[in-house]
Amino acid sequence: MKLLVIEDEPKLAEYLRKGLGEEGFVVDVAHDGVDGLHRATECAYDAIVLDRMLPGIDGIAVLAALRTGRQTPVLMLTAQGRVEDRVQGLQAGADDYLVKPFAFSELVARLHGLLRRARGIAAPAEATVLRMADLELDLIRRKAVRAGQRLDLTAKEFNLLSLLLRRQGEVLSRTELAEQVWDMNFDSETNVVEVAVRRLRGKLDQPFERPLLHTVRGMGYVLEPRPAEAQP
Repeated sequence: MKLLVIEDEPKLAEYLRKGLGEEGFVVDVAHDGVDGLHRATECAYDAIVLDRMLPGIDGIAVLAALRTGRQTPVLMLTAQGRVEDRVQGLQAGADDYLVKPFAFSELVARLHGLLRRARGIAAPAEATVLRMADLELDLIRRKAVRAGQRLDLTAKEFNLLSLLLRRQGEVLSRTELAEQVWDMNFDSETNVVEVAVRRLRGKLDQPFERPLLHTVRGMGYVLEPRPAEAQP
């Protein structure tokens, strides 16, 4: 899926480009309203992340011009959190609104929600017991069992495993894992994710014949049952 990020703050724009790229999106970035509007009208995007305060043309004007010809889903970002500001953005044609500072995981969830709505796909109902292969996770009792054996997990390990299991088969980046499980922004110097994954793998996989937690080099981690011949 292809996204356009229109954001004039270089550090935030690069953070979004990197993080969304790790989530599997193809990301183009524009740093002002003029370039952003040009890209948005000349290229086909699945969704647009649009900052409200932009040099050249502000986000509201970009959105108004875009809506004369395209109905691309738009998530508007802003540092202005007043109700009237959000209402103005929505009335101008924004599909969703997120106030800075925001959690990266919430941005990703909102983007997936926009894309589901654009395709007419309903969100799945939330389960309280998650299963995959011989692994079962009871979210209410906070209990993890594999092949009939109880796994002795810490709170963080349980949260990490539940996130991976909810998104089984999907590669999750370090950025999203760090933010959702530890409530921290991505920091390339922090190895907390790698350490936690290694400890979880020691409890989840090492005692059993078939590993479920896999590293995808340069991208992140995925929880999925693989055929025996696919194992390293």
